[in-house]
Amino acid sequence: MSQRFVILDGSSLLYRAFYALPMLTDSRGEPTNAIVGFSNMLTRLLGQCQPDALVIAFDKSRTTFRTKKYPQYKGTRDKTPEELLAQIPLLREYAAAFGVAFLEKENYEADDIIGTLASSAAAEKHDVMVVTGDRDALQLVRPNLRVLLTKRGITDMKEYDEAAFRDEYGMDPIRLIDLKGLMGDTSDNIPGVPGVGPKTAAKLLQQYGTLENVLNHVQDISGKKLRERLESNRSQAILSKELATIELHVPELPLQVDSYIIRPDRDEMRAFCERYELRAVWKNFQKWMGYEEETRETAAGQGKAEADLSYQKWSAEDIHAFLEQTTPFSLSGVFSGTAPFEQLQGLVVCMDQAGHAGYIPANHPAFSRLLAAIGDCRPVTVFNLKRYYHAGLHAGTVYFDVQLADYLLQPELSSYDLKKLSQQYLSDRSVPEAFSDEIEQAVWEAKTLFALREKIAADLDERGMRTLYEQVELPLVEVLSSMEQNGVFVNQTQLERKAAEVEAHIQTIQQNIYELAGEEFNIHSPKQLGEILFDRLGLPAVKKTKTGYSTNAEVLESLRDQHPIIEQILAYRMWTKLKSTYLDGIGELIHPDSGRVHTSFNQTVTATGRLSSSDPNLQNIPVRTEEGKTIRALFEPGEGYDCLVSADYSQIELRLLAHMSGDVNFIDAFRRNQDIHARTASEVFGVPLEEVTPELRRKAKAVNFGIVYGISDYGLSRDLHIPKKEAAGYIRSYFERYPDVKKFLDSMVEQAHKTGSVTTLFGRRRDLPAINSRNFMQRSFAERMAMNTPIQGTAADIIKLAMISAYRRLRDSGLKSRILLQVHDELVLESCHDELAQVSDILRQSMEQAAELSVPLIIDIHAGKNWAEAK
Repeated sequence: MSQRFVILDGSSLLYRAFYALPMLTDSRGEPTNAIVGFSNMLTRLLGQCQPDALVIAFDKSRTTFRTKKYPQYKGTRDKTPEELLAQIPLLREYAAAFGVAFLEKENYEADDIIGTLASSAAAEKHDVMVVTGDRDALQLVRPNLRVLLTKRGITDMKEYDEAAFRDEYGMDPIRLIDLKGLMGDTSDNIPGVPGVGPKTAAKLLQQYGTLENVLNHVQDISGKKLRERLESNRSQAILSKELATIELHVPELPLQVDSYIIRPDRDEMRAFCERYELRAVWKNFQKWMGYEEETRETAAGQGKAEADLSYQKWSAEDIHAFLEQTTPFSLSGVFSGTAPFEQLQGLVVCMDQAGHAGYIPANHPAFSRLLAAIGDCRPVTVFNLKRYYHAGLHAGTVYFDVQLADYLLQPELSSYDLKKLSQQYLSDRSVPEAFSDEIEQAVWEAKTLFALREKIAADLDERGMRTLYEQVELPLVEVLSSMEQNGVFVNQTQLERKAAEVEAHIQTIQQNIYELAGEEFNIHSPKQLGEILFDRLGLPAVKKTKTGYSTNAEVLESLRDQHPIIEQILAYRMWTKLKSTYLDGIGELIHPDSGRVHTSFNQTVTATGRLSSSDPNLQNIPVRTEEGKTIRALFEPGEGYDCLVSADYSQIELRLLAHMSGDVNFIDAFRRNQDIHARTASEVFGVPLEEVTPELRRKAKAVNFGIVYGISDYGLSRDLHIPKKEAAGYIRSYFERYPDVKKFLDSMVEQAHKTGSVTTLFGRRRDLPAINSRNFMQRSFAERMAMNTPIQGTAADIIKLAMISAYRRLRDSGLKSRILLQVHDELVLESCHDELAQVSDILRQSMEQAAELSVPLIIDIHAGKNWAEAK
């Protein structure tokens, strides 16, 4: 009986899924975006195609019978990202749980598996559908066999049967291999016949039928150059056809369609999705299987208590009675507006474990008295304390922020959600799918927070992070809320003038590019740019992708000395990005009332403990380039202030590496206040300190900072544009001169392998569950994190302590000066000339004494009329 047999090109679809979604990770930091994207594709395909049987074909490796024939085959492809490689084992697990065959074969490509199964099934009169993003598969089209070619995911696919192929190509599908023999294929690095493009190749085949017939009738072909090319590249053309031909007889493959019927395992799929926190994947699977997520009633029937959403509206007497009590309570607010100008529309207070709750609207006569009293003498549990500070709560010292605590306990999470926490800690309670209004939601949140506090606080104590929470993260909230409310003044007149100047500069660069190219084209189009650089100008093609030549930054950097157009293209990209991101983007974010930009400082985003900045991101402005200075010059002191002050730690991560490793040579260099990069160059390259050249210092600097991040010889060779062997020699020499650095980094990796985690000097902990993974890429990535996290995380802890100290000293001294920004190791303040000396003293005390190390912490302080001058 005829069945519909769908064969998926797993390699192609997983690749597309990886790039279709932003990087997603589970709470352990393992990437999952490709699996989520593949699941979306598969369930959509199952609905569209309604297969009786299905199989996923996958590339086993890049070494196949084709690379034995032609070692350069696919040799120009970009290296597969580690984050994608790490998800291939997950795809195997996913397929197994879904009950879908996952086939890969040594010495063969996925195309060959597809060709063998598809042609065999089509010959048996089954309805065969091949789903792929690779046009090579079109050669398989024949009776009973269609190819669905994906364009963007699977939402946009073109179906090819024999008629559709002939309409587009003017020949039979099998002639695609002859076409590739003549024109080659840049994505697979199939050479073809140089100078023969798709139009010429198609014309020849329409006239002579096959590659062999073309070559046998060379003397009949018009055009002397074309004849010469065909004659001199005869063997290369035949080889190219062989490389392009899909193998239809891969051995040891089950050819019976019945063996590929889908046999899903619900329990295995649930376990897989729970293991990697793939809720979207589980929902896709459920939807296809025909059952939905358990309802609240079902959950309650399984022993889960219904959510208690009851509350009372408090009177003045209720509020007065509440203020007389001294027991802990939890709060949840109803907000309006956006940070840092949010306003409270009301508050829900939960007073006990029984869930007694009251609601007080903001227009209640006693509301302001309630706000003033909150936090003075009683522990208050909230979620996202910064919102409440923005809305006017008193900045006391008795708050417990469940979100912050959860961040310390699970720093790898991409977001922190109260519903997820409730499911994790309060498994006996159901979580409402929806709320009737914002008050009802606030009621549930307040009651949930009250029940969570003791459980999460106990976990903080168990993991040894209560001190970190109470002395670093919690007091930092007040500092950050103040900084966000302060904002930073932007000179709008200068912003508009600079935007116009940069636009004119971009237009000049664009014209230069057109003149150097000899024609106008879309500079933003990688395809058109690749054609200009590599076809028209004849530059060497460094990398190729399935869609054509690669023109990414790495490729252009390697070609910088090959042609003057490269320098212009790099400048064009840099200026257009700066203009769109900052000159255009920041103007839209200036608050109309304050004339300032109020960026958000995110305290619960990075796994290492560093702060991030958004709307706008002020931490990504280039530091030392003239272009970056152009942007920083737009930020000025606001009315009533004279200058901006920048205080920046000097090489804090290297100083921490010296301290934590105890390496005597490293420590000695810092204690002598030597140029650490020159000292490293002297040690590693074996030259006297006074003879270290700028080039040697640059290389030593790359090694120094690379070591902190666990750089490999490949990574260093790429950064310095030197052979991998030479880079390996630099790293080896470095560790010979600084042996205790090597011992320290090895000990961090060893600790991670034993305990599954690493910690900073202040007890910040990061779990690394992939550290013992059987997957090499996952394990290697985790080992690099094990080396870097203790250093970068400790640096983050120190700058946070410094911010808290500086904020309090400025406030207690009654100074007008205030902190505006934190950019990793730098603090930016708004100040007055008559306060500069005192502010500098406060900054030195706060930042240089934030931690007691075996090497001195040093800061550089500068002031100026704008951020560029201060830097």
